[in-house]
Formats: sequence, structure tokens, C-alpha cells
Amino acid sequence: INGFAELMVARMPSDSPFRSMAENILQSGKVAADLVQQLLIFSRKQECRPKPLSLNAELESIQKMLRRIIGEHITLEMKTAPDLWPVLLDPAHFQQVVVNLAVNARDAMPDGGRLTIETANVTLSNTYVANRLDLRPGDYVLLSISDTGIGMPPEVKEHIFEPFFTTKEKGRGTGLGLSTVYGIVRQHNGHIWVYSEVNEGTTFKIYFPRTETEVMERTAEERNVALPAGSGETILLVEDDPQVRTVAQAILTEAGYTVLEAENGPSALDVAGRHSGDIHLLLTDVVMPDMSGTLLAQELKRRRPHLKIVFMSGYTKGSIAGHAPSIEETAFISKPFTPEALTRKVRAVLDA
Repeated sequence: INGFAELMVARMPSDSPFRSMAENILQSGKVAADLVQQLLIFSRKQECRPKPLSLNAELESIQKMLRRIIGEHITLEMKTAPDLWPVLLDPAHFQQVVVNLAVNARDAMPDGGRLTIETANVTLSNTYVANRLDLRPGDYVLLSISDTGIGMPPEVKEHIFEPFFTTKEKGRGTGLGLSTVYGIVRQHNGHIWVYSEVNEGTTFKIYFPRTETEVMERTAEERNVALPAGSGETILLVEDDPQVRTVAQAILTEAGYTVLEAENGPSALDVAGRHSGDIHLLLTDVVMPDMSGTLLAQELKRRRPHLKIVFMSGYTKGSIAGHAPSIEETAFISKPFTPEALTRKVRAVLDA
């Protein structure tokens, strides 16, 4: 859905009467995708791409969004420490942590209040971590998110990180927000505590381990670089889902590639056998009926030794590596993917 909607928005003129409809479809699709990601994160099946980050810079980039989320009746106060240490995090996951906690705080302050987000460098001693399981002494970056809302009684506080637990009325919460936050924090070797009293507000404190890797800032020129285009290279696209196959074909064709399509492994072998020219890259789903993507890749590689391969799957690379070990040494892209992610991955593999 998101792939088709992105293509529609990109192709529509700004004054089209249908553009706002396409943008609303895309926005709704992203909301649905976020919910699926929350489920995957909690179950530890979401692909995680950590990199060195400055929490201050990440907070600055989503500050405007946070103000829109919490509403004008709530004051947002940011207190970021100078010279903050870098941490190793997936930026999308970090943003999800902050947004989920901000939404939780907003709902706890229906009549208005103050949301305070703070960062700090902290060094935890042996004494501090003595009674805290899985927490080691050392350097951490602290993210603190506090509200002046209604707070929580002890019997609620002890269940807040459980999936599907919610105190909100029916239709207003999935019960996944805080469990997702917990899953993300633990996935990044962090630790989270909550302090709350009824009518006294709530504070979440999250500790992320410091990393020694330097943060690489992207310049404005780097951010504005055009997407890599094809030069007429031929790609064999193999996907059993017709909608995914159609949107991938549209993305690649628009990027300048020649695309051959097949719905499964045997069909792909037939298409490749009848194609007299070069096939530069195989883009194939992994889990398909009749023949898996890995077996297909092995057979085509035998026939065309110079063929390059990109596997794609809705499963993470780690979860399918058991029956497809060769994926660990091969390019891989998770579904759903954006047009940018697909074109960059294909171009990178072709140029490797």
C-alpha cells in the first residue's frame, strides 16, 4: 500500500485534486506499518540497524513533530546536556521510544501540563547497580521524560510494560506502546525505570550504554543527493505476491532498469532460460511455494556465474538464516521497503 501510494504522490502534480487523497492513503498506511513494527519489535523480530547517534540531535530533529503530537495545551521543555556522549541505537527505534512516551504523557494530561525531556551523561557505580539485575556499572547516556499528569498507583505501575495492558478506554489504546518501548530499550542493551505517584506525575528514565564510536554527521549536500539510477541493467524480479511484485517493478523501471518478472522459482528459471541477453541482478523473495529463493539463486548462479543477488523478505535476515544460511553473505532487504531503500540497495550491489 505504501509503495503504491508513494509512487502516486511522486507522480501527481501539486495541484491535482487527488493528491490529498493519495497523501492520506500514504499517511494511513504508515500508521498501520508502525503498528506492525511495534508488534515485531516487542517479539524481537524487527530488523534493527543501530548506528552511533547523538540523542540531542535526534531529539532536535523530531521536536516539531512532538509539539504537534502533544497539542498546544501542553508545554514542551527540552533540557539537553552539552557534550553528550554518543550511543549505539537504531534512529527509527529511538524516535518510536520518544513518540510513544510523549503520547502516553499527553493522555495523562487531558487538561494541560508540562512535558520535560532531558539528557545527561551519567556514570553508574557498583553501589547503584548492586540491586538492579542486568545493569552493569559504567558510562551511560540518560534520557528522562517527565510529565505533570495524573500519575499511576503501584498496582498499575507494575503491569505497564506488559503487552496489551492498558488503562485507556476501549478504542483509545492498543496496550502496545509501553511494551514496545521496553522491547526497544532492552534490544539496545539499555535499561528503563518508571517513577510515578498518583496526582504527582510520571518520570521514565532510560539508560543507554555509551559507545566509543564517533557520530558521523550527514551534510546538507549528502542529504540532498539524488537517488541512484540504473543504466538499463536487466533485473530478474521474482515475487509470489502480485502487489509487491508490481510496485517493485514500477520502482525499478522508473529508476532506469529493465525488469523481467516471475511469480515463482520455476517460472523464473523459464524466464531466464528464454532471455538471450545479460541478467545483471536477481531480486528474489526468500519464502515462496515450489522453490525457495535461495535454491533459485543457487541454480541461476550455476547457469550465470556473474549474476548478482539481492534477497528480500518480510522476515528478518536472522529469523530465516537457519534454512537459508547463504543469506548471511548476500545482500538482503526487508519488506516492506521504500523506493529509496530498494533503489539504493540494488545500485550498491550492482556497483560492488
